[in-house]
Amino acid sequence: MSNLKELCSGLPLDPLPFNHGRDPNVPHAPVRTPNLSPGEERLALRNALRYFPPHLHATLAPEFAQELRQYGHIYMYRFCPTMTMRAFPIDQYPCRTRHAASIMLMILNNLDHAVAQFPQELVTYGGNGQVLHNGIIMTEQQTLVMYSGHPLGLFPSLASSPRCVITNGMVIPNYSSRDQYEKMFAIGVTMYGQMTAGSYCYIGPQGIVHGTMLTVLNAGRRYLGSSDLRGRVFVTSGLGGMSGAQAKAAVIAGCIGVIAEVDEAPLKKRHEQGWLMEVSDDLDHCMQRIRKARSSKTALSLGYHGNVVDLWQRFLQEYERTGELLVDLGSDQTSLHNPFSGGYYPVQLSLRQANQLMSTDPPRFKALVQESLHQQVAAINKLSDAGMFFWDYGNAFLLEAQRAGADVQKHGGGATEFRYPSYVQHIMGDIFSLGFGPFRWVCTSCDPADLALTDDIAATVLEDISVTVTERVRQQYMDNIRWIREAGKHKLVVGSQARILYSDQIGRVSIALAINQAIADGRVSAPVVISRDHHDVSGTDSPFRETSNVYDGSAFCADMAVQNFVGDAFRGATWVALHNGGGVGWGEVTNGGFGLVLDGSEEAGRRAELMLNWDVSNGVARRCWSGNSFASETIQRTMEDQRQLRVTMPFPVQDEQVLDRALQG
Repeated sequence: MSNLKELCSGLPLDPLPFNHGRDPNVPHAPVRTPNLSPGEERLALRNALRYFPPHLHATLAPEFAQELRQYGHIYMYRFCPTMTMRAFPIDQYPCRTRHAASIMLMILNNLDHAVAQFPQELVTYGGNGQVLHNGIIMTEQQTLVMYSGHPLGLFPSLASSPRCVITNGMVIPNYSSRDQYEKMFAIGVTMYGQMTAGSYCYIGPQGIVHGTMLTVLNAGRRYLGSSDLRGRVFVTSGLGGMSGAQAKAAVIAGCIGVIAEVDEAPLKKRHEQGWLMEVSDDLDHCMQRIRKARSSKTALSLGYHGNVVDLWQRFLQEYERTGELLVDLGSDQTSLHNPFSGGYYPVQLSLRQANQLMSTDPPRFKALVQESLHQQVAAINKLSDAGMFFWDYGNAFLLEAQRAGADVQKHGGGATEFRYPSYVQHIMGDIFSLGFGPFRWVCTSCDPADLALTDDIAATVLEDISVTVTERVRQQYMDNIRWIREAGKHKLVVGSQARILYSDQIGRVSIALAINQAIADGRVSAPVVISRDHHDVSGTDSPFRETSNVYDGSAFCADMAVQNFVGDAFRGATWVALHNGGGVGWGEVTNGGFGLVLDGSEEAGRRAELMLNWDVSNGVARRCWSGNSFASETIQRTMEDQRQLRVTMPFPVQDEQVLDRALQG
């Protein structure tokens, strides 16, 4: 408790803490190569020192300069807390408002060593998705303003205003390039918030297990014609941050998940957590295990410690040698939004060699990454021609492969279309258009009993609603009821006592109100924070992922995410966040996110109802206007339920010859 009080009281300056440097017992972010000029190095140092009084500058300046030159960024390792970072029960935080304590709880959960990818660099997931830039007591009449990880200050505001407003990477569009990002991050003026990391809402890989399970399940329905995936093989890569969910999701879906990972640390972490059943660095053994699991139709998650290119090429060799296609479904979850700074490791190098080369010879490293992508795509293409179904997981795999010159073009396709569809275009996009997306909550008591009760509340709510909906919507409800009823037994919690499920607008509102009532009744012992992944119906404008199935020419417009952020702010969110960047990279996407504290009060219930209705309908309405028929049906039903909602409906062109005649003059 005393350590937590010290942490919440600000930077320790008198005396300065001992500089222990990097902790060798935790994984660290790759060395960055911003290529700063002498003037830019000076600016970076000046910017870092402005957090400290002048009498400390002579002590801190040399070590900050060393960090900048050694790691490509000033991380201020001297000030890394020595206490264990985790979500503590809400009553332990020194605060004047529980809303402030809730925000602190969410931040600490994002930096929990069991959750964070590179905890000392404040990176939660994705290789560079940060919670804060570098490491205040708030009242109900103040709002904390965060500029790309920098706490600008507490400003007077209304009690009804958000307690925190967060922006990350809001760069003038013409300067939103990767090279500019590297420089601006190095000099300490911006950061990459990823999606939920920068809005303090990441809940560990559980946050994507459910979405991954739904994706694999619906891929089976679409590509294989069955929900029964026993004996089917799903091949992919990545076990670090969000990609760590793939092993658990595959087993819950009932299939055989084979996941390649070059870094032994996340591989061991997922195995120790029980998320990954088996590990091997022997491709012969992997092929043996796959054949055995296929034959017995046993669910299995197998981690291959090696490069995914080698894995794909081995599957191709097996097919060419025996005629046996050992893979049914394929994808990729390497961090290709960050391809040249540790997000993707080329097959030609070991992990150690790659980490060294990316800092000593970035052009050579980039060339090897692109050559490796060529090899990976070549193997995937041949297996696809043989009958394997591949999709892009929205991690910029096909985008970067295209930029590398690999054969992923879709002849006659639009700007967001490739040889293989994104999972949004073929699998999850229609689910978004029905209003379903990843709703989540965190029990601030940190008590598993509270989580179990909220699980039961959510399942009961969905069961009640499911009898009143259409058959198409009912299938989604039944998938999610099955998920939430079984969630506890799968040991999904990493870090805070949190849960996620996909729900539509009426489900989210009903669950939030039911949980709020349980807090008021004392059945749930402490407030609950509700949020969602930005990977949702309205939180993100991402032309190569979330909005890749928007075909009216607006896929590259970001009005929806910005409107979402603003609308959530004045409808009652406890905090709101807007980011440049996300799962597909800096300059490629805009995300809006929120957190809302349910404390059992009538006011919290009113806020939840008003804000959640907007948060979903905003995206459904945009998708309807783009011509999506599922979204049109959904928003029309919503308008029937909410008489104050009036959405502009599009008139479709019913006769294409009208266009032909007009354009032919």
